[in-house]
Amino acid sequence: MSQLDSLKQFTTVVADTGDFKQLGVFLPTDATTNPSLILKAVQKADYQPLLAEAVAKYRGRPLDEITDRLIVRFGCEILSIVPGRVSTEVDARLSFDTAATVARGKRLIEMYAAEGIAKERILIKVASTWEGIQAAAQLEKAGIRTNLTLLFSFAQAVACGQAKVQLISPFVGRIYDWYKKTAGTAWVEADMAGAKDPGVISVTQIYNYYKRFGIATEVMGASFRNVGQITALAGCDLLTISPDLLALLAESNAPLNRTLDAKAAQAMDLEEVKLDEAAFRFALNQDAMATEKLAEGIRGFVADAIKLDKLLAA
Repeated sequence: MSQLDSLKQFTTVVADTGDFKQLGVFLPTDATTNPSLILKAVQKADYQPLLAEAVAKYRGRPLDEITDRLIVRFGCEILSIVPGRVSTEVDARLSFDTAATVARGKRLIEMYAAEGIAKERILIKVASTWEGIQAAAQLEKAGIRTNLTLLFSFAQAVACGQAKVQLISPFVGRIYDWYKKTAGTAWVEADMAGAKDPGVISVTQIYNYYKRFGIATEVMGASFRNVGQITALAGCDLLTISPDLLALLAESNAPLNRTLDAKAAQAMDLEEVKLDEAAFRFALNQDAMATEKLAEGIRGFVADAIKLDKLLAA
């Protein structure tokens, strides 16, 4: 049995890609997209007809609407392959605007509905800012499920749990990147691998906390740099994995055992945390890694959203 097949026994495997033609190879349950992945996909010859089609069909409409139509088209193609859900991201330029995020999330759901896709198969993806988390809480109350992305800290996870969001995506690889860069020449890869990886430690803490206090929000580890980070989180609710790393897991027959366990977490001696806006902002401010990576992540998604706009406008 491959490591990928072993992993699927106790973790829902999600494909992290906009390249839906790769999905049939790995048979994931769900799929996630973001502006960067969609931008990468539409620059491939196979997907340029989708870009041209969206422009031709909705010419004269506002650019943000055409962009959302294109993103929804990708989501529909993905849902024709995967049996579960697809995450579709709200424009990162709205990351600090609660009302606009709610409105855009509802519009995406309406666009999917017009294509015959039930809202239960969509997760509206929102950045884990305070404003984004409050927007997600409103969407959830309206029956729209959300995926809170760009999540780097325990404080963000606590606030998401309080907001009763459907799912969070803590970014393992980007946490790892920050600590590795900060350590510089003092970084010893072997000493910081597997369960000692700072990204793995972060997701493990969040997973155990959620299970200990009965928080229903799903934990989906994301942004992996190597197979070791994935295998160290086997047992997590979901893991969203790039096609390259899915291929490595499919090729390996090395043993893979569960490392995260909900029953074990329920017996842990942990302290419950409550955060209002002031406490959230202070906790995030005290976490230099999370503060920097959240801001950097939003800037990166905004930059790619602008590039996608330019492609559509051209």
